[in-house]
This record gives sequence, C-alpha cells and structure tokens, in this order.
Amino acid sequence: MKKKVLLILSLVTLVFVSCDTSDDNGDYADYLVARPLVISKAEFASSVDIIPPRPINESGKVYTYEDYIFVNDKYEGVHVIDNSNPEQPKKISFIKIPGNVDISVKDNFLYADSLMDLIVLDISNINAIEQINRLENVLYNNIFWPFEADIIENVNFDYETEILIGWDTVTERRLIEEVEQNKGRDVLFNDIALAEAANDSRTGQGGSLARFKIVDDYLYAVDSHNINIFDISDLENPQDLEDVYAGFDIETIFNRGNHLFLGSMRGMYIYDISSPSKPTFVSEFEHGTACDPVVVDGDYAYVTLRGGNECGALESGLFIVDISDIENPKLAIDYPMDEPYGLGIKGEKLFVCDGKSGLKVYDKTDIEDLKSLNHFKDIVTFDVIPLETHLIMVGDGVLYQYEYLDDKIKLISQIGLN
Repeated sequence: MKKKVLLILSLVTLVFVSCDTSDDNGDYADYLVARPLVISKAEFASSVDIIPPRPINESGKVYTYEDYIFVNDKYEGVHVIDNSNPEQPKKISFIKIPGNVDISVKDNFLYADSLMDLIVLDISNINAIEQINRLENVLYNNIFWPFEADIIENVNFDYETEILIGWDTVTERRLIEEVEQNKGRDVLFNDIALAEAANDSRTGQGGSLARFKIVDDYLYAVDSHNINIFDISDLENPQDLEDVYAGFDIETIFNRGNHLFLGSMRGMYIYDISSPSKPTFVSEFEHGTACDPVVVDGDYAYVTLRGGNECGALESGLFIVDISDIENPKLAIDYPMDEPYGLGIKGEKLFVCDGKSGLKVYDKTDIEDLKSLNHFKDIVTFDVIPLETHLIMVGDGVLYQYEYLDDKIKLISQIGLN
C-alpha cells in the first residue's frame, strides 16, 4: 500500500532566541540553525548497515529486549548495548537506518521505520544482525519541519534524486541585522513530495514516547493521523493492512489489554482492539494543544503536557485522567511541570522525565497528593522504562540505570553514548 502526502512549506518567520550584549554591543545573538540531512534515493534503498559503535548525535527513544538496550540516534539509526550486567553496560554496534525514530521487537525480529519503509532485522545473533525484509512505502514520513529552529538553511535540494532524512540543528552566533533582513522571506519546498510517514512470545518494551507497539500478532505504528497496522504472525513477512484514521497530531502509543491509548497534541484517543486488525474508536480526552505521551495504570492514565514550544501550549504539567469509565475519561487532577517528556510507572512509583529539570520520582498511592521521593536535578532527561528489576533512562547522550529501593531509587550505572 503506497502512502504519500505532498508537503509544501512556506513562509517561515525567523525570530531570534537570545542575545548576549556583553561582548558585541548587542550586534549579535545566538540562533538555532537547522540544515536538511539529505542522501540520494539510490543510497537510501541500500542504506541499512551494521557498523561498530559510534558516538551518538542526538539521543532519541530507548527500547529494551531481554539483555539488550536499543537507543535511537534520531533519524540516523540505533545503538545496541549489552546490558547483561546493568552495572557495566557495553556498546556492541550501531544499526545504521536513515530516517529511523522507532523500533519494536518480537522473538528476535526487530521492526524499524526508515522514513516510509518498514525494515525487518534478525537479531537472534546480536553480533551478526541481518536485514531480512524491507516493505517499501508502507509508512508515513516521520521527518517533520523543524519548527523549533530560528533559521532554516539550504533547503533547495534535488527532490527528484535525493531524500530528506532529517535535520541537523546547531546553535550559531549571527549578526542580528543580517537575520532581520531575511526575516519573512519564504522558505519553500517547491513541489517536494514526501511520503509521510500476553502470550508465550517474547516482545521488548519501549518507553512512553514510542510510536511502535506490538500486541500479540500485530504491530501498530502511529503517524500524525493514522494507526498503521501490520499482521506479523509470519515474523519475517509482515502484511500491511488497512490503516485506521485516528485523529490529529498523534505522537505516541500505549497498550493495556484490549485498548490502545494514543497521545496527541490535542488530547488522548482511546481505541478498542478486540478485533486487532480493525481498531475502533472508544473515547477521547481533550486537553488543548501540547506535546503528549501517556501511560496507563489501573483506573488512571498519566499524561505529560509540554508547553512553551512548537507544541503550542503555554504551560507544562502532569495530567492524571480517570478512565474507570473507559467511554468517558475525566481529568482527576493536574500538577505543574517544567518541560516533561517521557514517563513510566513501577508499582506505586511514578517516574517523570522533566527535561532539563531532571528525573522526578513520586509516590502515586494517593493521586490527589503525589509525594516526591527523589529528584535528580543535574541531568537532562528524555525517555524512561521501568523494568521489573531496575529503571532505565536516556538523557542527553547518556544512558542511566537505577536500582529500586523501598521509598526511593539510587543510581547503579551510567554510560556516555558520545
């Protein structure tokens, strides 16, 4: 099933972020500059490769499977780490997958997105990973316009022979006068067509930011508007089924029993998968406009909303939603946060990755009165996975692991991915 959407972007207004006048009389300012990462279509078609460990460029999502941890390097691929000894994790290799953001694993078969393609890898021998299948044009592109950037440069590539696989963003000092002169000029992709992107089996575990989720014999992959459904009963040969239109600005997926919980910029959508090939809408919880991962435990869904950025909202927070009546979810209570990303739950412990404000740990026994157990302040946090034995978290180029204690947690190891 070929899926394409025409993306024409124009009129990007350039606004500077900060200005340091101490050494340049206010003539210069720091700007976030984005440049497209482009490869040829021929290179993209044969681009998956297994190479020795390399430094991470931009930490993405984290995923665990058996004794291994997989850390996404945003739009570039996946770092493979041996975690058989959590106190001394070891880097094994890097799976080069241009345009990759998400993975999911079942019975030693790893499924990964590569822009609009779905890649299938055999990881039964972790030291000799093999690509065994590639389904072309079955996903929508996950490469989005870098709205957080102040300046976007060099977008006029040859779309007939080249493919956009991501964006390189760096902070650069620029002359304010020159930037102001360019403000309001159109930045246009001229006619660029981008393809948008509990049984005996062994599946891995992703964090709350995941867009991929395996439930029994089905892989669900959400894009901004749809649930893409794959029958993986034949693990080597996934079957692309009919998509289900699910809403707007969908960002994450979480599963509990026969329900999928989709986090979006507009709210949380709940879908019934009693008929797994045909998810059906159950209900929606609206919260305005904000970035939105979700996890579910018991009668409550825990949702982090991140504002003050491209997501549109002004304030950030943790929303706890009562889903005891699955067809009528209601806000129970909310708590302020700074810039939350992923979150996770283990027993009565709630873990929130609050961006530059660090990792926050709460006792959620009484949702009306969350009690702080730990706050690791001097780290940047992004995604977290609470395992049975310990906690895994990825931050700004660093993988952290924590041991559970009765009333708190403590660090047992960290490994730099740079």
